[in-house]
Amino acid sequence: ISAYKSYTMTTVSPTQFTCMHRSFNNLSLVLGHPTYQTVKNFQDIDDLFIVPSGSIKTFQYSKDGGYLSMASPECVKIIDAETAEPRSEIEKKNIVEIGFSPKGTYISTWERPVKLSDNLVHKNLIVWETATAQMLIQFTQKSQANWNVQWTEDESFFSRMVTGEVHFYDSKRIDKGIHTKLRLENIVDFSLSPGKNPFIAVFVPEKNSAPASVRIYSITNFNSPLAQKTFFKADKVRMHWNDLGTNLLVLTQTEVDKTNKSYYGGNWQSLTLNKSLLISNGGNSTWRVLRISLNLKQRPTYIFYPLLDTMIVLSNLDGPIHDVAWSPNSKEFIVVYGYMPAKATLFDHRANPIHEFGVNPPGFGNLAGTIDIWDRENLKKISTIEAPNSSECFWSPDGRYIMTATLSPRLRVDNGYKIWHYTGALVRDESIQELLQIQWRPASVEQYPMRTLSPPPKVSEDSVAFAAKPSPAKKVGAYRPPHARGTATPEMFKREDESSKRLHTQDHGNKPMIVGASEVTTKAAVKNKKKREAAKKKKEEANLTSETSTKEPIVSTISTNGTSQGGSLLSETDKKIRNLTKKLRQIAELKERQQKGDKLELTQTSKIVTLDE
Repeated sequence: ISAYKSYTMTTVSPTQFTCMHRSFNNLSLVLGHPTYQTVKNFQDIDDLFIVPSGSIKTFQYSKDGGYLSMASPECVKIIDAETAEPRSEIEKKNIVEIGFSPKGTYISTWERPVKLSDNLVHKNLIVWETATAQMLIQFTQKSQANWNVQWTEDESFFSRMVTGEVHFYDSKRIDKGIHTKLRLENIVDFSLSPGKNPFIAVFVPEKNSAPASVRIYSITNFNSPLAQKTFFKADKVRMHWNDLGTNLLVLTQTEVDKTNKSYYGGNWQSLTLNKSLLISNGGNSTWRVLRISLNLKQRPTYIFYPLLDTMIVLSNLDGPIHDVAWSPNSKEFIVVYGYMPAKATLFDHRANPIHEFGVNPPGFGNLAGTIDIWDRENLKKISTIEAPNSSECFWSPDGRYIMTATLSPRLRVDNGYKIWHYTGALVRDESIQELLQIQWRPASVEQYPMRTLSPPPKVSEDSVAFAAKPSPAKKVGAYRPPHARGTATPEMFKREDESSKRLHTQDHGNKPMIVGASEVTTKAAVKNKKKREAAKKKKEEANLTSETSTKEPIVSTISTNGTSQGGSLLSETDKKIRNLTKKLRQIAELKERQQKGDKLELTQTSKIVTLDE
């Protein structure tokens, strides 16, 4: 769905990206196309840390791309993203999450909560000043999900949710404590809008017979909501503001699919019973609620304009909604929906459909891993990219390149990243063992004005070598758990012939044989060998018996009516001798098996006893 953000723009300078992977020098700061060179002053990254950079937990750019922060077990380092020069250091251990305010003035850190002695409360969420690394305020935040505070775009206020309330703090007077509160019973989620005039959207789930609801307030007045919508069958929501903060898409979800049409139940990627609510103020203070309703019984879908008292019928949106995304121009959004093969539709900001992208769009996960690039101007497909097993997909800030990456631990093989031009040309392909994180350096779209489509760029010799370099043949061996990798195999797990594991061909057809395979090494091998020998001997005796019976004299007698009949010349005594000989042979075989230690059945044991009779 991110392919909708494909905007072709001029390139001011090489785009920078950062990748983190587990190796001796696991953090690399690299320029994008066409140089792919390491940023100057970043090559000696290990000099910044007391511990090796291989132990870095995470990294994060500021939203304006000015700062880059890296968390090690001992501290958090903040450097200039352009020059890689150190800026400040937060002396706090065991930080696992980092987040910047919109302009990078403040930075938040989160560590896993621990139980302290003397009934003290662990303050594990801390807000710092980026330039000075000064602690401003700290909170207790147990859950890692939605751990960070939410800022207004001008950084004048930030907010966080506690039980039944959303607290707002004035960034200029943080020491004064809570500035204002939004009290709402049973609130479970909220989202601050971007833009110059911020709003707050809150979600209250169903309780008893009361329906769920989404409400929008101005952060300057919590007395009454500017807009609200109630609905049933909604346990969770995802709220998507456009960049201007004038429209809100609300994607709802139920935990259990009572229709049994969804295998994944409450998984975000396979929503069960969904509705997409578009709440818009149309650029003024009058808010309208536009609903794109998903009905599993294939009823018509409607958009409601409550204030205008009108209703528009859309096409059926049957099946789950997989994803939604706004255009950077804040005037359009795209929805991927339906049972497989899914569909994709482009809507304007009033929820009117603009274009259908057809059935069976590309995607990742259990799909083939293809990416379709479309020209938004004429709504024609430009190219298709094949990137199987990708776990991440990002547009570069200049809108000319796409990065796909296969990350660990989701996939522990074929880790690395690829960079594609929007025309489908592969310009960079690099494999990195256990790649954990990779990210473009953010930049404002204002730096890259729109321009017409252009041909693919000239690829440097180094990039061609990377793209054309064949993947090395992987040596397939026995699975070893992570803690045992790189160590010698314990003797108890080694085979006796492991040192001579060389394949060669003997006079046994063209089958490759393992040296030493003829030696008996285990009890199971001894038992199997005995079984094969016994079966071979039994087969030979059966063949011998059949040959003897064919040599017995057979006489043909002519009946009185001229027909021939077959008969045996053996007398009754000879027949009894033959049967007795057969029984003695069988008893001898059973006694031989008994001496070898084979377990006999009760009927076989009783047959041996009858020998004396």
